[in-house]
Amino acid sequence: MDASNRIASAIRGRWAAAAIFCINGFLVGSWAPQIPVFLIRLGISEFTLGLLILLFGAGAVSAMAWAGHLIAKRGSQWVLRLFAVAAAFGLLMVALAPDVWLAAAALFVFGGLVGGMDVTMNANAVVVEKKLGRAIMSSSHGFWSLGGFAGGALGGLIIQTAGHLVHAAVVTVVALAAVGFAYRHIVADEIVAAPEHRRFVLPRAPIIYVLGLMALLGMNSEGAVLDWSALYLREELGSDLATAGLAFACFAGAMALMRFLGDAVRNRFGAVATMRLSSLVSTLGMLVAGLAPSPWIAIAAFAVCGLGIANVVPIIFSAAGNQPGTSPGAGMSVVTLMGYSGILAAPSAIGFVGEHVGFAPVYVAVAALLGVVCVMSGLVRNADFDKAGAPLA
Repeated sequence: MDASNRIASAIRGRWAAAAIFCINGFLVGSWAPQIPVFLIRLGISEFTLGLLILLFGAGAVSAMAWAGHLIAKRGSQWVLRLFAVAAAFGLLMVALAPDVWLAAAALFVFGGLVGGMDVTMNANAVVVEKKLGRAIMSSSHGFWSLGGFAGGALGGLIIQTAGHLVHAAVVTVVALAAVGFAYRHIVADEIVAAPEHRRFVLPRAPIIYVLGLMALLGMNSEGAVLDWSALYLREELGSDLATAGLAFACFAGAMALMRFLGDAVRNRFGAVATMRLSSLVSTLGMLVAGLAPSPWIAIAAFAVCGLGIANVVPIIFSAAGNQPGTSPGAGMSVVTLMGYSGILAAPSAIGFVGEHVGFAPVYVAVAALLGVVCVMSGLVRNADFDKAGAPLA
């Protein structure tokens, strides 16, 4: 294959990756409007629902390490195709579950399929970056945000007019169509592990685990805004319910916008400089939100934080997938697992602390943790590429 054909193949792979990220977000976003129906249909309490949703997260985290093993054995292309096709049926499986026990199993499997797909699509995006010699990770996460928005926005309307089963069937058809579009264009890895090295081994390089810690701190801040910002504005800053909901909406909207701009910024200024500025902006935004005297100042501060945090995790993922001596699948699996564990574990811890001391000090503390990420920005230098498209050491 000559150079022009390789570039054309990589460009098609870039849009295939965008479609896969979008459909992953669409599947997750489509689950959210199903939750109220799920609660009523099964006749369960909010506490039981919380346990079931925790199973979704447990399934996702369990599959993330397993996905790393499969990538090391077969390459991200094969594994991504497998997870993407299977995940398309996940929501329908949950919607068809007739009782609590089958629903629990279905949610665990659905979470595992979405989580395994998440790790693999990020690993494949690293492969595309290497082939193109430029960043695409941030905009890929932007497509995930678009998919999540579409899934959440359309889901409620379809459920209200046609019912939850029709909605789940529509989601399945749309997901399969998008996967079908992307399937043949998903790029293959340059090197797949030889048969004698097929056993998945945790990376030995300490930098992978430090990057995982950075991802955890970054994703913890996203979870802090997602789960508790509305309550913070409502109970501590005295806003009405409609205004309180704007905190996460503005944060998420700003984050999606900046993710589409982030690759150009990173290609222009480099991963380290972009990381340093992004984490600094997110730190200042979160700090102002925690010290805000009024709801509207807090909302504006959360939006600024969203602009900053948008590119933090994508750059960390790119750095993890480009570490010398570590396969992209192994590095991505560990960093993704550590990052998402923050979203799973942090909400309950933040709620416990917030109940006793209030959420304003919590957001100040989260700002301090983002400051730690800013100090560690130099560790993402492997997310950069030289003129030949190879990662910089």
